[in-house]
Amino acid sequence: MIIFAENLNAMIYNPFITSGYVSPEYFCDRENETQQLVQNIQGHSHTVLISPRRMGKTGLIEHCFNQEVIKNDYHTFFLDIYSTMNLNDFVFLLGNRICRSLKTKDKQLMEMFVKVVKSIQFTIGFDEAGMMNGSFGLGDIKDSQKSLEEIFQYLEEAKRPCVVAIDEFQQIEKYPEKNVEALLRTYIQHCNNATFIFAGSQRHIIQNMFASASKPFYNSSNMMSLAPIAKEKYVEFAVRMFAIFGKVCAPEYIDNLYDTLEGHTWYMQAVLYLAFYMTDKKCSPTIINEALIKRVTDNEDVFESMYYGLSERQRSVLKAIAAEGKAKQTQSVAFIKKYGLTSASSVQSAIRQLMDKDLVTTEKGSYRVDDRFFGFWLKNQL
Repeated sequence: MIIFAENLNAMIYNPFITSGYVSPEYFCDRENETQQLVQNIQGHSHTVLISPRRMGKTGLIEHCFNQEVIKNDYHTFFLDIYSTMNLNDFVFLLGNRICRSLKTKDKQLMEMFVKVVKSIQFTIGFDEAGMMNGSFGLGDIKDSQKSLEEIFQYLEEAKRPCVVAIDEFQQIEKYPEKNVEALLRTYIQHCNNATFIFAGSQRHIIQNMFASASKPFYNSSNMMSLAPIAKEKYVEFAVRMFAIFGKVCAPEYIDNLYDTLEGHTWYMQAVLYLAFYMTDKKCSPTIINEALIKRVTDNEDVFESMYYGLSERQRSVLKAIAAEGKAKQTQSVAFIKKYGLTSASSVQSAIRQLMDKDLVTTEKGSYRVDDRFFGFWLKNQL
């Protein structure tokens, strides 16, 4: 069955969306978080949004941008800087993101952007619909700091207030330029027409950036942590999605999957995406389990490469954390003895290295494998 979502132009074949944002009909809950973000934007209060990777930060931000009070009154820009390596990359991504967003709105807005950002050599053209299209390459940025200053000048002069969401914001800590945090903080502090959302998945780095008195962004934003969607909310959502398409899935099956993946949004969606296709009329625990196993085995080559690319000490600690699920007191004698590790200092060093590689994350004093499917593979295959 194919259905058309309300106010949606695209056909939906599977309601369990795993990439991007489609519409409110296929977005589960997050009512309180959406309300808080909207209130922060309307109050011109910057937000730090922290959660494990793939918990739904991007979807929440796009859902917030889709709210009528934001969509009608603000210019919104979203960029994921995870792949950026330096300030030049950041300016390139931010500038082109603004260009692409303005293209769909108003020719005058694009003309204004090109006029204000003088230090970049733009390529100007028109698409088939007659819309003005401005773009530039990395080589067209001659002075990244000057271009960044001009982009902020545009944000300040824009006819509507702006909202800029920057995902994986902790990446700027890895830039070779040592003044990026201070530079951005200065521009943001003096830009009264823009509100920022700083999203990040490496909790220890993000918290240090915004909660340490020695850092430029100290006390500059409201802190907001994204927890798993409440079980009853997600179970109701998933059962309803099956039902809309004329299929049946018992609540207890979704309940069990939620417990297995600890409510981690993307991983549940990914399993149910497959389970939905595997279900003719009635889903079953067997179908859901097969879908989970397929998701894991499809990535087995990647997981093996990740695992055997580590040192022996790192592999031993990673296996121990995966076996625990949530590993606490990792430097205790009991933990070290249980998993045949060498010493507290070596465990501490290995965990730090695994966190730097984004393989392990920490929350509330415990460590866990960041990728749920990788953790499942480690626990069951080794």
